Amino acid sequence: MLGNRWGEITLTRSRPMLRLLVDQNFDHDILRELIRRVPQIDAVTAFEIGMSEATDPELLTWAAQNGRVIVTFDRRTMPIHAADLMSEGENIAGVFVVLRRLPLHQVIEDLELMITCSENDEWVNVIRYLPF
Repeated sequence: MLGNRWGEITLTRSRPMLRLLVDQNFDHDILRELIRRVPQIDAVTAFEIGMSEATDPELLTWAAQNGRVIVTFDRRTMPIHAADLMSEGENIAGVFVVLRRLPLHQVIEDLELMITCSENDEWVNVIRYLPF
């Protein structure tokens, strides 16, 4: 904790922030708002890493190798591929499956909380559906 010039106490973050891979079907308006709210966010998109045409297993493998939780709207195939990899003894870095019908403000608030209040090792081999 640090005091500022007005004597107020502010908390400093002493642990790493959650690292994300945003898949190709996720709403980038949500990502832009998360970046606005959490400027130090560590997120990459599938497009940025040259994997915009990658399959779910390829994204899951890359995310695991690079310690990044996947954020996706794909509730149909991504969780199945993640479960298949885990059943084969492979680790996944974690998957956040966001339901499209959720209000944007709820998605943003839930993700902001998860990003700022947890670490990547907490999500290894976890498939989490939003909302909580």
